[in-house]
Amino acid sequence: MASKARKAFDANAQDIAQLLTIHTTIGGDGRGRRYDLEVLNKSAIVLITAFWEAYCEDIASEALMHIVRWVDDPDKLPTILKKQIATELKKDAHDLAIWKISGDSWRKHLLSKLDAMTEARNRAVNTPKSAQIDQLFLEALGIEQMTESWKWHTVSSVTARKKLDAFVTLRGSIAHRGAAEQTPTMAPPTSPGI
Repeated sequence: MASKARKAFDANAQDIAQLLTIHTTIGGDGRGRRYDLEVLNKSAIVLITAFWEAYCEDIASEALMHIVRWVDDPDKLPTILKKQIATELKKDAHDLAIWKISGDSWRKHLLSKLDAMTEARNRAVNTPKSAQIDQLFLEALGIEQMTESWKWHTVSSVTARKKLDAFVTLRGSIAHRGAAEQTPTMAPPTSPGI
């Protein structure tokens, strides 16, 4: 069964499919460079990156919610999550703050804090490059080096990270400057590369 995050990503990807259809309608589907479609290409790059960022944030939040709901013992929580709770309780001036998490109340406490924790993590991922995604999954779930699992066929995780980082850098150039150093082009829908 697909996660809610994956379903949302797939639904969002329909916008990209529509941009590709428009691209083909205007520029044709033959070989060679298409001219006067740069704005369409820029739009696709910005959208794809936004959808990627949302997916990473959503899947991390969904996984964290799953942990909070289904872990049967607080000792089994990721260490990073336990440290966040401990830090929060140390800052609480109330002498009996520790009792907020006694018994099964740790679950209620975490669920009540989940939205704030998710929002803080999401703000930190404003540029969804591999380093930020690694940090997101480390802090949210205790998973180290998530991006090392990004590989397929002949593409290593190192190459996948480099491609993602270059793509996100291109998006940043477009989003913050209105133009990229290079004119972006859209790869055909069957292209395995970025």
